[in-house]
Amino acid sequence: MIIFKKAADLQRYLDDCRQKSQKIGFVPTMGALHDGHLSLLKNSNKENEITVCSIFVNPAQFNDPKDFEKYPSTLSQDIYKLEINECDVLFLPPVKEIYPEGMSTKSHYELGYLETILEGEFRPGHFQGVCMAVEKLLLIVLPDRLYLGQKDYQQCMIIQKLVELMGLEKTIELRLCPILRENDGLAMSSRNMRLNSEQRAKAPALYETLIYLKQNIAKGSLSDLKKEAISLLQAKGIRADYVEFADGKTLKPINEWDARKNIIVLVAAHVNDVRLIDNMLLS
Repeated sequence: MIIFKKAADLQRYLDDCRQKSQKIGFVPTMGALHDGHLSLLKNSNKENEITVCSIFVNPAQFNDPKDFEKYPSTLSQDIYKLEINECDVLFLPPVKEIYPEGMSTKSHYELGYLETILEGEFRPGHFQGVCMAVEKLLLIVLPDRLYLGQKDYQQCMIIQKLVELMGLEKTIELRLCPILRENDGLAMSSRNMRLNSEQRAKAPALYETLIYLKQNIAKGSLSDLKKEAISLLQAKGIRADYVEFADGKTLKPINEWDARKNIIVLVAAHVNDVRLIDNMLLS
């Protein structure tokens, strides 16, 4: 595995790969890697000659500075995991490489309805910050395929919108990969590292709630079912930001069950001071 810290060096290397007609897969991460990340890497390895992984903890997407400070960092372990899983290239840029002029000069991305709901509502400015970093990473790597995890479902839709805004939808193919879960159902996430033993015991309640919703969804209004889900989480000592049924293609809320629609249920909740998200496709 080759490690690059400078964008220009990485671009020269990838240009040589393109001259050899090698396809490039890209897995952007913020580090603290787990098996979910590694599954994206494995999918890229199957479909491309070159797999690039980036580790960049993006300060622009944290609307809470304390959350940024607490974000787990396990760089030496991450490098080892990438090496044994046959990653070809690691891009490890410092903040100044991605934001040479600082973060005060901000672009505005016309993300429309998508950034006003769910995570956009509870984390204002978050998706603008995500787009700032992802745009720069995509312009540096210019991959043929981009690998993202379903756990961040709304963010995946935001990045697809960003690719369209950049005019790259015909050259970058987005691959949405399934959520990987622990044995008790908890969605794999870097934030899980912040859970103490008591919090970790509570956290599977998010998955259990999604299973309950899937098993009990029926024709008619869904508002009572959402209230039940919030109560189930409260009973486990978990405070929900939202439990929402939505159209899987648009993320517009669905208040009445419609078997013809591709429905997804999404949840965000606080296990003490650790905020977790999860989702499940219902149809």
